[in-house]
Amino acid sequence: MHLRRILFALCSLLLATIAAAPVAHARTQHTVTFVNGTKQTLWIGSTVNADGSVNFAKLPRLAPGQSATVTIPEASAPGHWRGKFFARQGCTGQSGNGFHCQIGDCGPAADHCTTGEQPASLAEFNFDAGDSLAPWYDVSYVNAFSLPITISPRNAPAPPPGGGSCEQMGCPENLLPYCPSGDLTAGGKLCVNPNRDAETSYSRNLTSHCPKAYTWSKQDTVPGNRVMRQCSSCSGFTVTFH
Repeated sequence: MHLRRILFALCSLLLATIAAAPVAHARTQHTVTFVNGTKQTLWIGSTVNADGSVNFAKLPRLAPGQSATVTIPEASAPGHWRGKFFARQGCTGQSGNGFHCQIGDCGPAADHCTTGEQPASLAEFNFDAGDSLAPWYDVSYVNAFSLPITISPRNAPAPPPGGGSCEQMGCPENLLPYCPSGDLTAGGKLCVNPNRDAETSYSRNLTSHCPKAYTWSKQDTVPGNRVMRQCSSCSGFTVTFH
């Protein structure tokens, strides 16, 4: 009987400790707001990493000056979202029936992608509920430059002097005038990187005018690079196409 009373007391103490422990709340899902700062209509596209990330089934079409917001599905299985957003330009045809975009084409649907994207400027993100530093973000012109992109964290502390976490990435400047003539396509509306894995005149020209964007795949290994940031304290991001 004495042993039974001891076990009962220990169980009661354990249950009381569990009840008093703070409840862990799931991290609030982030949002991304797209802003069309251009003078043309844009169709937002998205593709995801091959890691279980769930792609969007519906994304907005934005007239000049319009904006729209999506919620990142990071809280549901698999507990992360890693992927990219881009602007599809010069799109024609009916969704599901001949829909095609001159730049950033990613399948016949107007409101989502069914294939990988054709070369375009990218806004890349890593939202991971298991990473205390996430989300991570960057602007990538590694494959091509089509439109200037900036990514700005929302409801986050100002970055420290000289930049750092929660810093705006990308730049609003049009980089097409600095594209080597041999890399221009699509009637001068697209600059395609001839070698994404090495420094070239493409990457050097674009980096000199926009150091806060990737212009080749291994740029993050260069000492002093400024191409990727994280912002664990933000509520979301604004992606502006300029």
